[in-house]
Amino acid sequence: MDIRIGHGFDVHALADGLRLVLCGVEIPHTKGCVAHSDGDVAIHAICDSLLGALALGDIGKLFPDSDPKYKGIDSMKLLQVVIDIVRSKGYKISNVDCTIAMQRPKLRPHIDTMRERLSVTLGIDVDRVSVKATTTEHLGFEGREEGVSATAVTLLVRD
Repeated sequence: MDIRIGHGFDVHALADGLRLVLCGVEIPHTKGCVAHSDGDVAIHAICDSLLGALALGDIGKLFPDSDPKYKGIDSMKLLQVVIDIVRSKGYKISNVDCTIAMQRPKLRPHIDTMRERLSVTLGIDVDRVSVKATTTEHLGFEGREEGVSATAVTLLVRD
């Protein structure tokens, strides 16, 4: 059995009046991510973890922010392209674990919806999708509500 582990990390600045989208779910908030795409920092970290497991670079290599066709794109569409690449290489996604760090808003009320949305897109059972949220106790750019970060780890298997 061939097993691959990938790690992803992404960060976006927050600004007033923009949409906040995390794991494909729009979260009510006064701030949203500054980005070329929809700024879904969690999906971007998951994409990087999947690509990293296969040593294929990162999301910026595959979907450059200099390309106008990605302006405002739904990051779930980017994730689907990455999943298709994973499958084309003969791998299956075993599980995904993602942590989102931001001070506000509280994400706990949205976590189950995020997990379900990811489960459908990833094509794996919801009990194989972990989404966690944490604050940084008012420390750093996340704690000052200047930005949001996300990390993700994935396990890929090929029989």
